[in-house]
Amino acid sequence: MKASLVAYEDSDSETEDGESEDATASGINVTNFAMTAAQPCDGTVKIPDSTFQPVEYIGSSRSNMFHEDTLLRHLKPNKNYMATTLLKKIQPDTPRLFSANDSCSQKRPCDYSEDTIQGLRPYIPKRLRQEKNPLLCEAEDSGQSTSCVAKPDTAGEQISFNTSQYIMPYIGSKYGITEIPRNLVFQMSDHSGPVNVVQWCPVQKWSHMLLSASMDKTVKVWDAVDRGRCLKTYLCHTCAVRAAQWTPCGRGVLSGGFDSMLHLTDIETGAQTFSSRTDFRISTLKFHPLDPNVCICGGFSPEVKAWDIRSSKVIKVYKAAVQQTLDIMFLPEGKEFLTSTDAVSQDSADRTIIAWDFHTAAKISNQIYHERYTCPSFAPHPKEPAFVAQTNGNYLALFSSLRPYRMNKKKIYEGHKVEGFAIGCEFSPDGMLLVTGSSEGKVFFYNYRTARIVRTLSAQSQACVCATFHPVLPSLLATCGWDGVIKIWQ
Repeated sequence: MKASLVAYEDSDSETEDGESEDATASGINVTNFAMTAAQPCDGTVKIPDSTFQPVEYIGSSRSNMFHEDTLLRHLKPNKNYMATTLLKKIQPDTPRLFSANDSCSQKRPCDYSEDTIQGLRPYIPKRLRQEKNPLLCEAEDSGQSTSCVAKPDTAGEQISFNTSQYIMPYIGSKYGITEIPRNLVFQMSDHSGPVNVVQWCPVQKWSHMLLSASMDKTVKVWDAVDRGRCLKTYLCHTCAVRAAQWTPCGRGVLSGGFDSMLHLTDIETGAQTFSSRTDFRISTLKFHPLDPNVCICGGFSPEVKAWDIRSSKVIKVYKAAVQQTLDIMFLPEGKEFLTSTDAVSQDSADRTIIAWDFHTAAKISNQIYHERYTCPSFAPHPKEPAFVAQTNGNYLALFSSLRPYRMNKKKIYEGHKVEGFAIGCEFSPDGMLLVTGSSEGKVFFYNYRTARIVRTLSAQSQACVCATFHPVLPSLLATCGWDGVIKIWQ
């Protein structure tokens, strides 16, 4: 009897509407805001209100290593409006709009902030419009409506490839001892659906950026170290985005979802440098550890496919007698990889974890895990030839990453609940802690050597499906869950 314990619906999932107060306010750089607003992938243009004064960012000191104080300064009412209206009633002659055949020897100075009277819009040279609001000018030139009132989207800021001042002292130095986070630094709730995964940028100097993928069909990139705010939103998918991963260079994002599409997006321009349709809904994907041009994906299908991004072609197909692939993990050197499936027999697991030869597509072993539980996720140890598998038996199983991939039955990391959710797990960069989410919304920290619970953290209001340590800062942790909220802890 085969059963799937994955807690995802075929249709897009939505969480209940709720108000969550951000732990810190957001700030926007006024000088760079207008020029750096992002355009959605569907080609539409979001037009900011020309009378809206953006938030002015004022940096100030903050406890620990983060600072975030902001001040909202809105546009004051035009004091000359009543006087101008009264003057128009005394002098009813309206300014004449010049036609194409008319000429005017003098140009009136134009106050861009002046209110339009009786529906007449004074002519403003294109140069002045570009200096004041380039997005508004572009929208007018393209024939789009500019009458709507819309606040600037905070997701429209340009991706910053500058090194964060908090990360800079740690670059090139040996990673310290991981400390268990205690305090909430940022709470980011821009997603409107469950968040499936969060991942820090793998390039150390740009590791202030955090990637997230959600059931609300979006992929977002955040500044999760300096300001705790969304930098850009990518609308490449038409259905829920189940998996996403940074490219090794840190300038792109590979994402796959329930629309059966695989996209590689340039995070700076928002353009798709690679797109391909599969014949199944994608639930997991990984880059080859040694070849950044090769990726592998699996999902609601008995097949796992390897793609060459340069040629947009499938180079390998791995077939198994299963219904779904839950997770993929490459072993060291990339010659072999593991897949977790939903195949479970009554007495023991059959093909629950399968080891594959990457180049020949041959099965190396399918008798690795012999319990009656599926394994929704894997996590490799950063320093030892070992990995853990999250199980729906409410425990983490430890395995050797060397053949024959034996399970260590003396170390069982138990105490958290999975209950059918795709709960992720991860080792700290120093390998001393093992962190996992839970269906109760808590984060559990285990001592890798003793398998004992060191601490628990009440992170999310619903199931916490991902918790990941920062690759450079020893005490920083990002969590996400089915409440649609991303939290940063220190």
